Amino acid sequence: MASLTETLTNETKKAAVIDDCCELIDAEVADKGGISGFAIKAGYSAVKGIKPGFIKHAVEDLLPAFAAALEPLYQEAKTGGKSVSAHITSNSGRAADALLAITDGKVRNAQSGLVKGTYEKLRGTAKKNVEAAIPRIGKLIEKHAG
Repeated sequence: MASLTETLTNETKKAAVIDDCCELIDAEVADKGGISGFAIKAGYSAVKGIKPGFIKHAVEDLLPAFAAALEPLYQEAKTGGKSVSAHITSNSGRAADALLAITDGKVRNAQSGLVKGTYEKLRGTAKKNVEAAIPRIGKLIEKHAG
């Protein structure tokens, strides 16, 4: 069985996976409401404005590490005969922590003060927001990796 990283970054699927990830992010941001949603939308807009394609490039850069971080949950689902989406969703806290460990490390080394500052402002609510995105992430993984 191929690893999740090999599957999602395979040249025949990678572009579609990246496009779906960007759509997922756009949808998650659009769904946010209230004052924290306003802050998220403003931060996302600012980061998108850095340069055209910034989000797509960031997704492409992070995809292998994100896939590796979710590999244990993916393998547990596959070996346990469970739905990948359902298993990842039922372990949303673990999945969110794994993904945030990657972004925390990347932001520490970020060159852009805008990216670093925006991330740091939103980091306090990040786990809740990433957990909310896990069902969509699980479906995206199931769509591309089965």
